[in-house]
Amino acid sequence: MYDELTATDIKKMEEEIEYRKLVVRPQALEDVKQARAHGDLSENFEYHAAKKVKNQNESRIRYLEKMIRTARIISEESASDEVGINNTVTVEFLDDGMEEIYKIVTTVRGNSLEGLISNESPLGKALLGHKEGETVHVQVNEAVGYDVCIKKIENTKDEGDQIRSF
Repeated sequence: MYDELTATDIKKMEEEIEYRKLVVRPQALEDVKQARAHGDLSENFEYHAAKKVKNQNESRIRYLEKMIRTARIISEESASDEVGINNTVTVEFLDDGMEEIYKIVTTVRGNSLEGLISNESPLGKALLGHKEGETVHVQVNEAVGYDVCIKKIENTKDEGDQIRSF
């Protein structure tokens, strides 16, 4: 399955790759070199820790490069009056009257603790393409669903949301 990413996501990933290659990689290599100089590698914690950091950096670079290579690019554009990627949406949950504010983002930037919900999540999928004032049914699974009313849609520019690091 291909991840759906926007051109902005790709740009941020490319920036992270460049940073990791030009800044993190040389520092990690220097740390390994210095730790190796301390002697016996079998009991050298600093050496093992430095190798672990170096390997994690290389793994992250490979992960990001694969994401870019296999991504399906989707548009960030939407009509000004309908929910799209990078829009901030205020919704009211009809079962209890509570209001929440979410920003619809792609899966690599999703972070529900910060109000960033994925366009592939049940709520994100349900909201996309709908207009202010509409009631939308969110189907979580075959047995569970709920209704939300779209109270407000803001067309927000990308304000530096980070690509989620694993």
